[in-house]
Amino acid sequence: MFQQKKKEFKNNEISFYWETEFKNTEIGRIPKEWKVMKIKDIGKVITGKTPPTGDREYWNGEIPFITPADMGDSPYVYTTNRYVTMEGAEKVGKLLPENTVLVVCIGSTIGKVALTYKESVTNQQINAIICNRETNPNYLYYTLLFNSWRLKSFSGIAAVPIIKKSLFEIFKIPLPPLSEQKKIAEVLSTVDEAIRLVDESIARTERLKKGLMQELLTKGIGHKEFKQTEMGKMPKEWKVVTLESISLRIKTGPFGSQLKKDELSNSGFKVYTQENILKNDFEIGDLYITPEKFRKLRNMEVKPGDVLLTIRGTIGYSAVVPANAKRGIIHSNLAYIRVKKDIIIPEFLSQLINGYQILRYQIQAFSSSTTLGALYAKVIKRLKIPLPPIREQQKIIEIFSTIDKTLEIKRKRREKLERIKKALMDLLLTGKVRVKV
Repeated sequence: MFQQKKKEFKNNEISFYWETEFKNTEIGRIPKEWKVMKIKDIGKVITGKTPPTGDREYWNGEIPFITPADMGDSPYVYTTNRYVTMEGAEKVGKLLPENTVLVVCIGSTIGKVALTYKESVTNQQINAIICNRETNPNYLYYTLLFNSWRLKSFSGIAAVPIIKKSLFEIFKIPLPPLSEQKKIAEVLSTVDEAIRLVDESIARTERLKKGLMQELLTKGIGHKEFKQTEMGKMPKEWKVVTLESISLRIKTGPFGSQLKKDELSNSGFKVYTQENILKNDFEIGDLYITPEKFRKLRNMEVKPGDVLLTIRGTIGYSAVVPANAKRGIIHSNLAYIRVKKDIIIPEFLSQLINGYQILRYQIQAFSSSTTLGALYAKVIKRLKIPLPPIREQQKIIEIFSTIDKTLEIKRKRREKLERIKKALMDLLLTGKVRVKV
């Protein structure tokens, strides 16, 4: 994005320049003009509190009650799971104004940062910072986000991580002049807004796909005659079949004793895991087994066109093994379904598993009935699906494929924006690159 050979450069009418004069400080190297400040010196710190939960007069009002679970990836907390009344807010102290910086200081998400969108209150896991006039809240949000790794180190090694208010108040951050803080925040906020718009676009497309899926997988394309079945109303030409009847083979991954951790290696034959399925990416992953071990587990080898299914942990998601996938086997958390391709198209079955509500209910019911919450081969074989003629399957797949390609483009756009944001934070929040004001 930036070229270090140039002393000064512009990007969307904002001028930047490479800093050449630095000073060493206790938090690292920063520009000479910047200061090192303690949190307590740039604003007022307020620890949250929860109103008595049994008192109805304190709850179900209009004031957001923010907990760590309400703090997402975007800077602002727009909605919360619970709201309090004015009486509830008064019970726990002062209302936090808009643009208060929130930092999680207790629990597994310690170091998480957000900003209030409107007047709010928080629970006791959160320390809030009401900035003074010399500190821009948006800049503070980004610099705390960037330095969250340092903040986490303040929590020690307790079973429940905690940063006491007294420790939090002396946490140090780099502080540029106010005018530069505002410019840095403006640049990073622009990228965050672009990410938010992409997220909204992805959500709209996913809703469209979900609606189309329910329509196409229950009514098909162009049908006028329907019948009532055990799976509900469906086109007259369609059948209800079990996965066993449309499969050549259904096989679950190796049991623990068949593939131990010390038998995994950094090269050889690939071991496909849940990550490959959930991200629909067969390139990622670094688990391998030796050729000798592969020969012993040959019956668990995946083939192009196999439908892989998650059967433990995150249960009931699938992806189709592509033609260019490396040779390998399935992990113990997966199963493969090798279908009769003259009866059902693998991609159609995968779409059914991922989005057909009645099938997902079956998967949920069967997995929750087991002690360990898992799907076994005998259960997978009994799962029932609607089966249209091959030609109609192909038409349905083509529609979904178009939507999936659109989603993939949008997700890659989001990933690119995240990379840009990360690079900008590293340059601007360390002072390596300065914003001209």
